[in-house]
Amino acid sequence: MKDIAIVLENKPGALAALGETLGKENINIEGLSGALCEAEDIVHILVEEAGKAYNILERAGFTIKDQREVLVIEIKNIVTKPGSGGSIFRKLAQEEINIDLIYLAENNRLIIGVDDLKKARTLL
Repeated sequence: MKDIAIVLENKPGALAALGETLGKENINIEGLSGALCEAEDIVHILVEEAGKAYNILERAGFTIKDQREVLVIEIKNIVTKPGSGGSIFRKLAQEEINIDLIYLAENNRLIIGVDDLKKARTLL
């Protein structure tokens, strides 16, 4: 599972075009987050077939800013047990692993982008 960061125009229909482009090729968006960053609209999507999605989007004229592996954590316990999320974030912080991306995805999954994925995986 990978996160792909895509630059979108800030106009009606831009996000629809992204979804339709992937949908036509049977690529499911498992998670989605978006924000205005440094005068660009950046949308992060979580997909299983990242290579295929990347190529499809690039051919369709979308600007890909980044693609990377992320931590995918089941959040069942985070939702039902207060402090669970904080303890995950504390474990990462104690090992000086920086979180630079976070969003919720379908099926109760927390998506976390970190600066040291290999080390973070050993902790969680």
